[in-house]
Amino acid sequence: MKQFLVIGLGRFGSSLACTLSQSGHEVLGVDRREDLVQDIADTITQAVQADATDEQVLRSLGVANFNVAVVAIGENLQASIMCTLLLKEMGVEYVIAKARDHLHGKVLKKIGADRVVFPERDMGVRVAHNLVSTNLLDYIELSEHYSIMEITAPSFVVGKSLAKLQLPNKLGVSIIAIKTGDDQLNVTPGADDVIKEGDILVIAGSNDGLRKMEEADD
Repeated sequence: MKQFLVIGLGRFGSSLACTLSQSGHEVLGVDRREDLVQDIADTITQAVQADATDEQVLRSLGVANFNVAVVAIGENLQASIMCTLLLKEMGVEYVIAKARDHLHGKVLKKIGADRVVFPERDMGVRVAHNLVSTNLLDYIELSEHYSIMEITAPSFVVGKSLAKLQLPNKLGVSIIAIKTGDDQLNVTPGADDVIKEGDILVIAGSNDGLRKMEEADD
């Protein structure tokens, strides 16, 4: 069980906090707005109405004791940046910050955020990929050029071993897990493993290579 601090209880922050809490972790949620704090108070470990840009407030909350802090402040860029900076200065081990756009994200990285997320952009990417691909189940963008996707095995890989497919050489992607029809998960597929019809593949690699995998059956 880990301890999470979530600052900003709007749609993204509250959803994140509730999911973490339901997974059995301790979660402290913080927001300036009393209504947002009350809405989530019965769902997470503790919810506090406070100004997270105030250094004394953060110290009183014992933020340095948390494994991960998530700055989920959306529209107030100054508050987002100030909060992220204070958390890092106070020794929080891992700070994740939500960014509104590329420039905001760039500033957050500069001041020490360990990870920057773009919820709206990332959700848009996922929805777009699902709309244009009939066998794509999920899509996670790791960086500007690399992603992970979960896809129903396209016909051109069915009946072939990983060694025969040579996907790293041909497309610049690698199958990192295979889920079979009987719900068995192979997280270390070997060269001799053969892909069967209906298998679910988790593939990591370049965005260009992943796109070619999606288009292979079109």
